[in-house]
Amino acid sequence: MTNLKQQAVFAVGVVVFILASYAGASQRPDETNSLLRLEDYLREAALNNAALRASFQTWKAALESVPQARALPDPKFTYGYFIREVETRVGPQRQKFELMQTFPWFGVIKARTDRAAANANAAHKRYEAKKIELFQQVKHAFYEYGYLAKAIQITGESLDLIKHFEQVARTKYAGATSTHPDVIRAQIELAILEDRLKSLKELRPAITAELKAILNRPADANLPWPQPPQYQPLSISFPDLYALIIQNNPDLKAVDYEIEAMRNAETLAKKKSLPDIGIGLSYIDTAHAMASGARDSGKDPVIAMVSLNLPIWTESYKAAERQAKAELAKTRHDKIDLENTLGAEARRLLYEFDDTARKIRLYRDIIIPKTREMVLASESAYEAATIDFLSLIDAQDKLLNYELLYERAAAENAQNLAKLERIAGTSLPTTNVDAGSEKENDGAAK
Repeated sequence: MTNLKQQAVFAVGVVVFILASYAGASQRPDETNSLLRLEDYLREAALNNAALRASFQTWKAALESVPQARALPDPKFTYGYFIREVETRVGPQRQKFELMQTFPWFGVIKARTDRAAANANAAHKRYEAKKIELFQQVKHAFYEYGYLAKAIQITGESLDLIKHFEQVARTKYAGATSTHPDVIRAQIELAILEDRLKSLKELRPAITAELKAILNRPADANLPWPQPPQYQPLSISFPDLYALIIQNNPDLKAVDYEIEAMRNAETLAKKKSLPDIGIGLSYIDTAHAMASGARDSGKDPVIAMVSLNLPIWTESYKAAERQAKAELAKTRHDKIDLENTLGAEARRLLYEFDDTARKIRLYRDIIIPKTREMVLASESAYEAATIDFLSLIDAQDKLLNYELLYERAAAENAQNLAKLERIAGTSLPTTNVDAGSEKENDGAAK
């Protein structure tokens, strides 16, 4: 049962959100401000996202149903005017006033209020779920944008390297120690990389469109390059993760409150067969009697009244009770299905997170360092005329692909972590990697 203290907490939450929203409206960064950190995007999305604001208004509307459920029916006032006055011993009756207040059967208001409070709590949890889902969407788009920045940077560096190789090939060709096809191959590779770099740069508006929609920013707003994703090792077993989901997932909590509301709805359905009680007063305006000397002449009678409605349509009440029981059973099955769905999703995401983490370590610690050595060795060997130019280009192409695969794995790893935190309903503990073992992420694409 939600008491007055809980309602006060809800009201405070409403006020805080509204104040934060107005403050956020005046603190929205303009297009020239830097939004380099993920926290900046999350803060702006929380204050400005239209879907989240709509979900908040749904919760706010549900809160307003609680005082309505607690209220009694409106009193009923009746006025009657005697077109033909009724002559009585004490005088003619001219008009009549009645006031009646109906009271639901014992326990109806409590069950009705508890149902409204449970629905309000469910709306609150749905709002929290929407906020967590929004943060996951922001993180996914943010990390995708960060990957694009690194892809442009790496491709640009590879283009510079090919330009250097072309110069080496030209020098060797001028010295008659290389053939003209080597220069042509370098120029072909340059054209391919320039086209690839142009495609990546032109992808920027499409990638930022999702972020701008989430942030509720104009379509033509400019978003600076963000910080690229950092690998965050996570060590958690599936049983521990599943326990966090059961404990914290707001969608599951919302279903719990919906089950509570259904139980109160079932109670209300059972009480439909019980009468409402009405208590009232009737006052009749009486003029003085025409006959002189009449006792109590002109005295106005006051009548106390009690009314009961007659719940005689028993079949409809039984149908309402069966309906409430069916809806309660349906909601309980929905919760079981949701638990199973979240558990399966958690297991899949945990595998994908571990898989990308393994790839990150593989590329970072072994493949990329070795490939860089191979590029340096191949360049020296080509200058010494011990390998052909194709081998040098192949080594450089492998380095480009491995570096992009590393950045792709890092972005997907961070995105999978965001998805895990969404279904867990809370942040998951991560550890900072050693800066010396992490691939350098400085120099985001301009």
